[in-house]
Amino acid sequence: MRVELRHLRYFVAVAEELHFGRAAQRLHIVQPALSRQIGALEREINVTLLDRSKRSVTLTEAGQAFYDEARAILQRVDRATQAAQMVSIGQVGALDVGYRLRL
Repeated sequence: MRVELRHLRYFVAVAEELHFGRAAQRLHIVQPALSRQIGALEREINVTLLDRSKRSVTLTEAGQAFYDEARAILQRVDRATQAAQMVSIGQVGALDVGYRLRL
């Protein structure tokens, strides 16, 4: 199974907007591409995440569970990125100081 972070980001946007057009605008991609990516995600995990009709989009029970976990994963990725950046610029890390006493 191969789920990419972009798939999680795309799915979270659709789940939060409950509208493919608004989610596509939020993500700065075109709606047909977003629909294809969500379909690919559902095929990859072999689960229907969204109920679609001409007038609405709703989360399935599996979709709600996936949404909760996807958000948590994306939040962890954001925290990991921030931590790495802070260490990289010296805002976080360890400083060992030692001295030798001579008598």
